[in-house]
Amino acid sequence: MATILLVIIYLAFISLGLPDSVLGAAWPVMQADLGAPLETAGLLFMTIAGGTIISSLVSGRILERFGTGKVSFFSTLMTAAALLGFYFAPSVYWLFLCAIPLGLGAGTIDAGLNDYVAAHYKAHHMSWLHSFWGVGATIGPIIMAQYIAGGTSWSNGYFAIAGIQFVLAIILLLTLPLWNKGKNNKALNIVTEESDDRLAHPENVKPLKIKGVKLALISFLFYCSVEATMGLWGSSFLVSVKGLPAAAAAQWVSFYFAGITIGRFITGFITFKVNNRTLIRMGQILALAGAILLFLPFTSAFALAGFILVGLGLAPIFPCMLHETPARFGKKHSQTIMGYQMAVAYTGSTFMPPVLGFIASHSTIGIFPVCIVLLAAAMFLSSEKLNRLLNKKDIKSSTDVTFNN
Repeated sequence: MATILLVIIYLAFISLGLPDSVLGAAWPVMQADLGAPLETAGLLFMTIAGGTIISSLVSGRILERFGTGKVSFFSTLMTAAALLGFYFAPSVYWLFLCAIPLGLGAGTIDAGLNDYVAAHYKAHHMSWLHSFWGVGATIGPIIMAQYIAGGTSWSNGYFAIAGIQFVLAIILLLTLPLWNKGKNNKALNIVTEESDDRLAHPENVKPLKIKGVKLALISFLFYCSVEATMGLWGSSFLVSVKGLPAAAAAQWVSFYFAGITIGRFITGFITFKVNNRTLIRMGQILALAGAILLFLPFTSAFALAGFILVGLGLAPIFPCMLHETPARFGKKHSQTIMGYQMAVAYTGSTFMPPVLGFIASHSTIGIFPVCIVLLAAAMFLSSEKLNRLLNKKDIKSSTDVTFNN
């Protein structure tokens, strides 16, 4: 049962990733068809992410009342209906209307599944779970690219993706009894409690007052800013600056998400031997190197290599930072701090891409690699400052805590 349920969870995370990367891949064509300004994609993205933030904040009460299985089903059904609305959209205003349920559905299923895996499965599954998000995020642009290259409308691409979402929703509906059985099945509860609470802070200390928490939040902010900005504006950069056809640009963006996907799958095995801090640092350096490649005025192959390297670099960072939370700040406050981190992460993905879109609409999309390098550098510096602070306070963090625990 544990294996079957885990497969279902992975499928649900594929559905979560499917729509995340499609808007950026399709926007060069959508913009022309709809006669919309360049920055409209950023506003749509912000609307979707805003709904995700709201639903994440209330997800705790919703999950407690209805359970993870039912919430996952209704969330997937909601996103499928929203994507179908994109297919029928007669104008940009309709897209904004459909963006609301698309974001609301994504937030609840994201919080619910992350919490369920953390509570019922060994920690390395967290990395593989986010790898399956990458599977969906990779498939989305590929599907859209096929419809664009075939001469059909981008709306047909949304129709196909909506169909996949509806199929996944049916699978979740048919397997709802497994979630109920899992509640009382001891075989599922295989995560053991750690015997040591490394940061035994006094109970009256507020989480935000704990040393290093704010730096951790800043790291999450910049991470999601890089990831979301690459996904939304990468295709437009390749079309406008590198001169690629829209279909080819969409495929190249899929390689970026493939880098995240493959990287996270491999990370799940590496974590048996390498600690979180090392993986985070290596990933940040690799992502920064890939961003620098986007600057090079050589053949477009360098830009493709840059997209892949950024994806591979980002792969281990998010799941490893999530898993570091109890080790850095103690189990007593980890749940609250985890919520702060997710909220800040969504904030970065909500506001940074529209900011770049606004600046690019008044200058040029050529500033894209500059922004990516600056954001990646800020992420690296804030993370390293946090490591130095923890070492200075003689706090054992990720050096002794791996996904094996």
